[in-house]
Amino acid sequence: MSVLKTSMRNFLAHKGRMALSAVAVLLSVAFVCGTLVFTDTMNTTFDKLFAATSSDVTVSPRSASADGAPSQTGKPDALPASLIQRVEKVPGVGRAEGGVGSTSVTVVNAKNENMGSSTGAPTIAGNWTDNDLKAMEITSGHAPRGPTEMMVDADTADKHHLKIGDSLRTIAVTGDFTARITGIATFKVTNPGAAIVYFDTATAQKELLGATGQFTQINVTAASGVSDTQLKQNVAAALGSGPYKLQTAKEAADESRDSVGSFLDVMKYAMLGFAGIAFLVGIFLIINTFSMLVAQRTREIGLMRAIGSSRKQVNRSVLLEALLLGVFGSILGVGAGVGLAVGLMKLMGSIGMELSTADLTVRWTTPVTGLVLGVVVTVVAAYVPARRAGKISPMAALRDAGTPADGKAGVVRAVIGLVLTGAGTVALFAAANASKAAAGSGLLGLGVVLTLIGFVVVGPLLAGGVVRVISALVLRMFGPVGRMAERNALRNPRRTGATGAALMIGLALVACLSVVGSSMVASATSELDKSVGADFIVSSGTGQPIVPQAADALRKTPGIAHVTNYKSVDAKLTAPDGKAQNDQVTAADPTYQEDLRRKVVSGDLAAAYGPDAMSVGDAYAKEHGIKVGDTMTVAFKGGATAKLKVAAVTSDDTNVDKGAMYTNITTVAKYLPADRMPKNILMFAKADDGRAKDAYASLKDALKPYPQYKVQNQADFKQTLKDQIGQLLNIVYGLLALAIIVAVLGVVNTLALSVVERTREIGLMRAIGLSRRQLRRMIRLESVVIALFGALLGLGLGMGWGTTAQKLLALEGMGVLDIPWPTIITVFVASAFVGLFAALIPAFRAGRMNVLNAIATD
Repeated sequence: MSVLKTSMRNFLAHKGRMALSAVAVLLSVAFVCGTLVFTDTMNTTFDKLFAATSSDVTVSPRSASADGAPSQTGKPDALPASLIQRVEKVPGVGRAEGGVGSTSVTVVNAKNENMGSSTGAPTIAGNWTDNDLKAMEITSGHAPRGPTEMMVDADTADKHHLKIGDSLRTIAVTGDFTARITGIATFKVTNPGAAIVYFDTATAQKELLGATGQFTQINVTAASGVSDTQLKQNVAAALGSGPYKLQTAKEAADESRDSVGSFLDVMKYAMLGFAGIAFLVGIFLIINTFSMLVAQRTREIGLMRAIGSSRKQVNRSVLLEALLLGVFGSILGVGAGVGLAVGLMKLMGSIGMELSTADLTVRWTTPVTGLVLGVVVTVVAAYVPARRAGKISPMAALRDAGTPADGKAGVVRAVIGLVLTGAGTVALFAAANASKAAAGSGLLGLGVVLTLIGFVVVGPLLAGGVVRVISALVLRMFGPVGRMAERNALRNPRRTGATGAALMIGLALVACLSVVGSSMVASATSELDKSVGADFIVSSGTGQPIVPQAADALRKTPGIAHVTNYKSVDAKLTAPDGKAQNDQVTAADPTYQEDLRRKVVSGDLAAAYGPDAMSVGDAYAKEHGIKVGDTMTVAFKGGATAKLKVAAVTSDDTNVDKGAMYTNITTVAKYLPADRMPKNILMFAKADDGRAKDAYASLKDALKPYPQYKVQNQADFKQTLKDQIGQLLNIVYGLLALAIIVAVLGVVNTLALSVVERTREIGLMRAIGLSRRQLRRMIRLESVVIALFGALLGLGLGMGWGTTAQKLLALEGMGVLDIPWPTIITVFVASAFVGLFAALIPAFRAGRMNVLNAIATD
């Protein structure tokens, strides 16, 4: 009990010094709990939506996409309406109705503005059925009753300021049609962001499927007392082994959840990974805090040992303080995590993904996980300082505060650090020279881990040399104050190394990702310059096929030398060695040879666009022993099987169309029915000589009625690629910011405790003439040196990681290494300002010390 009382007394006595460590624990736990609550809430939202929209049993075409993605033809696979009558006669069926649904549509207003979601959620068009009443209710107007009427969901109406009476144009592969809003339906559960439009059944069939008498699914409702499982068995027995997929409500919901869940899992584990980085950085802060507290209480601990406290009791006392810190910080972190999740939900709502706080899900495992993580990490981090405290002898009561450094331990630490760093460097070198990316990636991961640990361990050794160099360049201009700041930073290399290491981790990741991102942009740009001959590229950016009316508008544009159609066709390919696999064949016009310059290993690419001919990539050719003149068996999905002669083998040393197999569209048309021919996923255009500028403007004008598509010249395409990678990096930098914030807290805490430790020294310096201003400057300069030390190590380490990663990616076609020096220099300079900011409060407190009281401090 006395150990507990001592721990409580010490904890409360130093609560101010513990505060920043508690904040670090709080932030890390909040990130973990916030991530778990946010993703669990999203899962709950989608679960409720899928459960509400699923009928007891759903009958759909077996070939339909499980995730609802647009089909290659632009029209959903359908079932004959006559199937409803067969289902209605099945025992246990209460009601059966046909449903029509398509995601290959775009809805625009009178100004040609897209009414769809801006977050990537689909626009869904279909017919209004009784099954929809399970999830929605008409809150204004009435359901559509004819070809000129439609209904929209309330979220879309609110977002785009739509009202009853407004006219909207729907663009589908079967043509454009306009209808007037006659009703608005509101979801009974949360709609995460999809835009929903409804038509009457006949209109939905004609305009979305291109024919009446078809449905994309049949919604079956069970009779009273019949389970979904029994109903499914009855329907399956009645329909036989046809091309149908039958699912109960639970199975349909599970399938939909799985398609969304994979994305949510990636997001969840990525965010938890960044939370782990924050925890790692927090460990350094906690170690530093307890190391300094133990050092400052050396005499006190010596007295405790002198009056009978054992080593174990002293050890337990420090660990109990860490336990109290972990519990306190973790409890606050759990609460902050729920608040963070709500904040993320509001943020997602501002960009178009609606999440209701009514669905806020806090599972019991979330606070338990947060508490366990926070407490365990804090206690583990405090273990080394606690052991050091236990080793303090009773004679320490007779000495001044502070413990002498253990020279032998320092040598062992340096040797271990150098060995780890050397081993990591060897692993990185081996990864950079690997012949296969898969093998090299393992070496890269090993090298990253070993060099990171090695730099952390060897940090105190590096601090002596690196700090002196930085000081010579930065501090000497400040005269005696600068030299004192340098000596303060060098006074305890272990402390400086640990503080700098916390900042090093975050900045190393920033530098690594900056090098990889910049190299990706530079490589893609170089590849585009070498390979792409087309002046313009037309695409949706969301995977939607290009509707025929938009394609026709492109072909009629003046000033265009040629327009190239580009389609992706699903097929089962059987190589001459008899091995078969499902793959895609790229069907294009012969002019694609001009639009994309492909290196040919053997044969003639022009011949691949001849009758019943094709090309293959050299990796596929090597794997199956294919040479020019061999015959491939190609079974087109939904069509016939063709025997195609291999006329060319193309190089896979490229980023564009890597591994593509080319054939002529006319060849595919021989084996696929017209209604099964995929629509263009891309189109390319070449301007007449000297008319590129006019043609660019004309193409944009031609596609104004179709806002879902973009016309890009090569400069636009490069900028889009740069923007996409930049946005991804900004998200990553934002997540890494938590780790950097925790590292800054570590600098603040180190300086604050250092000021307390040097109270008498500061008083003496003030007594012999050091002004308040000079004192504050000295502490700020010390902080700047520590921050620049951490930044220099982190940026150097990160650039090494990034360079190695680029060498690996070069095996996949990313052959240009580009070091983003402006970013690196900006981060380095910003680190100095981070140091200045971190020192504001400690320097202010030091400047306010009473000189006489400071000198009298024991």
